[in-house]
Amino acid sequence: MSTDAIVVLKDEHKEIRRQFKAFERAEDDVEERGRVVARIIELLTVHTYLENEVMYPEVRTLLPDLEDDVLESYEEHHVADVLVMELAALQPDAERYVAKTTVLIENVTHHMDEEEQDWFPKVREGLSRKQLQEIGARMLELRESAPRSPSSPKALKKVVDAVIA
Repeated sequence: MSTDAIVVLKDEHKEIRRQFKAFERAEDDVEERGRVVARIIELLTVHTYLENEVMYPEVRTLLPDLEDDVLESYEEHHVADVLVMELAALQPDAERYVAKTTVLIENVTHHMDEEEQDWFPKVREGLSRKQLQEIGARMLELRESAPRSPSSPKALKKVVDAVIA
């Protein structure tokens, strides 16, 4: 497994996209929809935590010209966090469950596309291979203790910090 931070994040994006497709395939199967959304919530909670705690602060420090991109990403994560928290509180048969999940998928897909097409190339150009490997290694290490649920204390702190900022 590569420790290159961009490779790590792209691999996570692939798994998130797989789950988005699984949600679409679930159609009217409420139980399956609930299982898939629970997995999406876990993946996004971990993923945004790793980016917010490691990737974004490192890039912000090492590549100050990307400050605006990082700030926009924090805000996109905040929107996703709010939707994830609301989804986690709903039952899969709730009236707005599918609509809320669809909005989450649209927003996160936009965010991932933007990162992969615009932001990652800038980061790869600005950082050395060694720096990207060190950042990726820290993300992989932190993944073990990352929150898996939006109601975990670490995840709630992240949301509160974003609101205060």
